[in-house]
Amino acid sequence: MLEGYAPGYGRDAVSMMSARTAAERATFAQPLFRPGMWVVDLGCGPGSITLGLAAEARVTGVDRDAGQVAMARDAARRAGRSTVDFLVASAYDLPFADGSVDVAFSHALFEHLAAPRDALAELHRVLRPGGRLALSTSDWSKARLRPKTANVDAALRGHYLLRRRAGGDPFAGRTIADHCASAGFTEIVSRARYREDMTYRGLAKYVESRLGEAVADPQFGRDRDQLASAARSAQTWVRSGDGDFSQCWVEVTATR
Repeated sequence: MLEGYAPGYGRDAVSMMSARTAAERATFAQPLFRPGMWVVDLGCGPGSITLGLAAEARVTGVDRDAGQVAMARDAARRAGRSTVDFLVASAYDLPFADGSVDVAFSHALFEHLAAPRDALAELHRVLRPGGRLALSTSDWSKARLRPKTANVDAALRGHYLLRRRAGGDPFAGRTIADHCASAGFTEIVSRARYREDMTYRGLAKYVESRLGEAVADPQFGRDRDQLASAARSAQTWVRSGDGDFSQCWVEVTATR
């Protein structure tokens, strides 16, 4: 699913991706779909969203990860969706002709991309004139956490460092509309939607796990002290009890 992303996504993260559906993640895009259209889902992962995007359209899910694509193909076979297919490809080099796609959709990909403008330029290339773009990406700067203690802040700073070291941007939602404009899209509409992706304690455990893995990884040598401090803060956060967490997703629609 993720291009230029932190490779340490664990079992819990994979499980969460498999549980995502179009009904909850692609509601904002549904008015764009029409029978007979060709819809591309970029960064489709295991295909749980892709399968629900457009029942009367041809849908192609694209992901760099061959393992995720294999899972998606199995899911499509089980669901009997003959109008949905999946392929392995890069967000920066899509195997589609210029101006051939009607709608391009993407969820939870652009915060992990090292070159989001290049990916948007590629989507602009493959969309037909008048074709539509619909994407959502997270903005951790607007995530709602209560309580948000000093330990929570410190643990999240370590989490953001890992995202940036992997080439992504944890605050991608702040700039995604501007990137769309730079890529040549027009009629850009952006809105924020808050969603409880996981529990407050679940987020704490996830961040603690990621930071613990990073501290033990030699590649993070120059950042190890900061990550070790963040990991200790995450441990305290995990033990601090329950709270509330909702993620900010920036949903954008635009026209080629």
